[in-house]
Amino acid sequence: MRYAAAFLVLACLAVPVLSQEKTEDGPTSDKAQKTYKDGLEYLHQRRADAALGEFKKADKQDGGHCLACQQKIIKYGIELRDWKAAKAAAEEMVEQAQGAKNVALAHYQFGAVLTHEGMDNHNDELFTRAHDEMLKALAAGMKFPSAVYADGLVLAQLKQDDAAKARFEEFVKLRTESDPDRQRALRYISQPDLARARMAPPFAITTIDGQRVSMDDLAGKVVLLDFWATWCGPCRAALPHMREIAKKFQGQPLVVLSISLDTDEQKWKDFIAKNEMTWLQYRDNGFDAPIAKGFGVHSIPHTFTIDADGVLQDEHIGDAAIEGKLKKLVNRARELQATAKQGQ
Repeated sequence: MRYAAAFLVLACLAVPVLSQEKTEDGPTSDKAQKTYKDGLEYLHQRRADAALGEFKKADKQDGGHCLACQQKIIKYGIELRDWKAAKAAAEEMVEQAQGAKNVALAHYQFGAVLTHEGMDNHNDELFTRAHDEMLKALAAGMKFPSAVYADGLVLAQLKQDDAAKARFEEFVKLRTESDPDRQRALRYISQPDLARARMAPPFAITTIDGQRVSMDDLAGKVVLLDFWATWCGPCRAALPHMREIAKKFQGQPLVVLSISLDTDEQKWKDFIAKNEMTWLQYRDNGFDAPIAKGFGVHSIPHTFTIDADGVLQDEHIGDAAIEGKLKKLVNRARELQATAKQGQ
């Protein structure tokens, strides 16, 4: 599985938006501003490695005081596993942060970097440092649910399950019942091992036919997520295969959910009707939309196979023979269902 998928369990560690948080400007010096804009242009071209280099350069040109640069360095440093750059930017943010909101956010972001590096290197020392940063974020006196949740994940990695469960219970009280992250936290409370697994990111959607579906509502079923678009030739070529899978596993504990990246809603709806795509359909409105970003989708068709516990088992870019894997996962889902009935 690609490296990016290994971090989907940490999708919650995206930079949160604190209430009343100001949007920060870019660098102040003319030279740094030009470099920063070059970095943004590289991002537009989907050249994250080149963009990261420009953001690092711009921050240096600005005397290490470009908060916007630092945030970009953290984001793409994590994505590209440039831990040295990401940690340096996070440390700059911590040193320069003023005011409770900014202090909390800076420590949170530093904790997120350390957590990702800890996942990459299986390093408990990094998790311990991440826990310390999350505590500092929470000590800033802000209502900060994301830090509570993230600290629960870090404690789970340290196998401090009682402390992790306490954090998730605290988080549950801070969120509404319909919140996908709250649903996920409830599962972590009942099954702490899942907080250490490579879980599919939580999300909730309303499908084209008006059904509300969340990732954790589908617990107990195998899920095949299919990212595609009407304008994508390989996606159209793979459509008969996806239709065959949906038909073959109909009535079994498997859900096929196609997530379109189309921006034209009517064209998408017309295509679905014309091609009789009768399984679950949702439109995510482009590569930068929430679900596509959460799953790290950069090219399509792109499928993710998720087991009955919500753990990512497989992913493929392009059409692929996946029926054998699906059959095994469906058989296990049936066994879990049978065990659950016996325990009632």
